[in-house]
Amino acid sequence: MDKKKVAVPLVCHGHSRPVVDLFYSPITPDGFFLISASKDSSPMLRNGETGDWIGTFEGHKGAVWSCCLDTSALRAASASADFSAKVWDALAGDELHSFEHKHIVRACAFSEDTHLLLTGGMEKNLRIFDLNRPDAPPREVDRSPGSVRTVAWLHSDQTILSSCTDMGGVRLWDVRSGKIVQTLETKSSVTSAEVSQDGRYITTADGSTVKFWDANHFGLVKSYNMPCTVESASLEPKYGNKFIAGGEDMWVHVFDFHTGDEIGLLVIAIVNKLYLDAACNKGHHGPVHCVRFSPGGESYASGSEDGTIRIWQTGPLTHDDTEAFTANGSTAKTKVTPDEVSRKVEDLHIADEGKTKDKGEAGKN
Repeated sequence: MDKKKVAVPLVCHGHSRPVVDLFYSPITPDGFFLISASKDSSPMLRNGETGDWIGTFEGHKGAVWSCCLDTSALRAASASADFSAKVWDALAGDELHSFEHKHIVRACAFSEDTHLLLTGGMEKNLRIFDLNRPDAPPREVDRSPGSVRTVAWLHSDQTILSSCTDMGGVRLWDVRSGKIVQTLETKSSVTSAEVSQDGRYITTADGSTVKFWDANHFGLVKSYNMPCTVESASLEPKYGNKFIAGGEDMWVHVFDFHTGDEIGLLVIAIVNKLYLDAACNKGHHGPVHCVRFSPGGESYASGSEDGTIRIWQTGPLTHDDTEAFTANGSTAKTKVTPDEVSRKVEDLHIADEGKTKDKGEAGKN
């Protein structure tokens, strides 16, 4: 299979403060989209494939901690430190609804059927707003034991997932009864919780650990220690054979889902030029706060303290993504460490800098 030979990250500028949340829409007839939340108070919508800026949602007066799109990518939602959660028209950019809270709102999520918006934050309350009756009081479930950090829906909107900023564990709430029915135990607070696209797994990041849970029976499937404290993790949605994690060391790490082994940088030598497959990525200039795979798995995005979003291309997916092109055009399995790659890059000298620049630009198309 022809594999992508150049892995140059698309760097998306625009935010003036740290990027703290990212969310990809499902694939729609118009493609797929990426929304970002930042402490600069202005969520941004982009083309999920190219990273091109589409628009900025203006209206919040405080840091935006969380953002999401509904399944058709026609509406966006954001949760802010200005004590509000807002729903936006993703086509026109207009504010549709503003739901006032009594404290900072840290998380928001559209239900699968798009009729409901779930919010949580420093009030330690989970609220469910009916978007068909936006003026009606929200429904509140049992009080959360701590300040809410993340929220998500699962089981066709019958279950709510939430984690707290000040204690470990993920709590699962039955929507009908409003009660906690299960707790997934972790030692550290869970800073990232993602339900896999096929609904099979819950991926959590807590401290220096990434865990995978059975989303139906809630058992722990896998637990891997990370090379640093990580803030976010995401499972590849198509084959589920790898996952990414980002955190304080400013790298985006890629791991094998089945073994937990880090997939080293794949070195591709073609016509005496050196390219790097985006298997482990250094490029941010601050801690990585959020990572997410695109809905088709062809790329993944990372958001950082440095205010940028980087979209890393994985190329066409196969069941074995550890192949690298050799100089004669054949494929060979190659695994090297980041230090080895750094030494190889330092030893590489290309006289014509203009050609090098052109090559980097070509990787963006």
